[in-house]
Amino acid sequence: MVFLISSPAQRCVLILLFVLVLIAPVTALTLNAGETRSSTPAIAKGDPVYVRGIATGHPQQGLQVWFIGNNFAQVTATSVASDNSFEYELTSSDTRNLAPGQYFVLIQHPMMNGQFDITYNAATGQVINRQQGNGMAIFTLTGPGSLQSADAASALMNAVNSQNIDDMFTTASFFVHEPDALIDPVGEHEVGEKFSITGTTNLAVDDNLMVEVYSSSFAPTGKGQPNEFSGKSGIVKVQPGTGSSNRWSFDIDTSVFVPDEYIVKVTAVNQQVTGTTTFSIVPRKVRTTVPTTVSPLSTPLPPTVVPATPAAAPTTKATPLPAGFIVAGLAAALPAARSLIRNKV
Repeated sequence: MVFLISSPAQRCVLILLFVLVLIAPVTALTLNAGETRSSTPAIAKGDPVYVRGIATGHPQQGLQVWFIGNNFAQVTATSVASDNSFEYELTSSDTRNLAPGQYFVLIQHPMMNGQFDITYNAATGQVINRQQGNGMAIFTLTGPGSLQSADAASALMNAVNSQNIDDMFTTASFFVHEPDALIDPVGEHEVGEKFSITGTTNLAVDDNLMVEVYSSSFAPTGKGQPNEFSGKSGIVKVQPGTGSSNRWSFDIDTSVFVPDEYIVKVTAVNQQVTGTTTFSIVPRKVRTTVPTTVSPLSTPLPPTVVPATPAAAPTTKATPLPAGFIVAGLAAALPAARSLIRNKV
């Protein structure tokens, strides 16, 4: 948005700069005059909205704050501090009753004449231009025949921005949604496990959530009846997330839990929102250790030692006898052989 400065006197005034900060549950929005944003922040019903900024020139009447939405309009004034800062809160009780939808904020500065030239008449529900006659009704903001939401916001901006009005303004917008608290799938767990139950929510950072985990078979019993109960409850704070969702987390130690189906219930402390889911705790599984067969390392066989074959003893050849010696020997042995034969006979 471009501020129009139509007179030399206005040029002598400090340039008006609004910096709006809508403290929403999922993000902080900082708007400068003329800034264009690609997305609009959102809040959950029951979360407050803070509008903070700087208004130079220190207007004595302060600033006029317009909130416009679906079947809702609120016009109020807020003062400017000595350091030119201002803050206005749309409280939890205000937003708790808002219908889901888009809401517009317009911050109006009275500028040079020190008065708001565009005002709201609560008795008639009309928006009045005080620079025309004794005050002329421009359009109806509340009541029968009133403009709604975006049409009313557009008509108001056109009125303040008209040439015969020296007031200046800046705007912002936000969405209001029904509050939610969602739980991520928990899955099955064994007795003794430690894990976290997590989820998302559109509630504001640092909002409190009550988380309860209890056995689905738990029920009141008589004094003489056994009543085995296991569970856990506690309060956690919403943590910053990404986009339009914040996060929450709740730690669980199932060492003292009994096997059963369990209910998880998440409840907002200051808003009317509840989320539930179930999961199971099963007995701890007995895990037998299977011995690992280690294959022996392949050991190379020792080399086969082949015994050495003993070398054959050298053969000594007999020296042949002379033939004469052989014949002589036979002749000498022949008479002895004859004598031996006779004796046997």
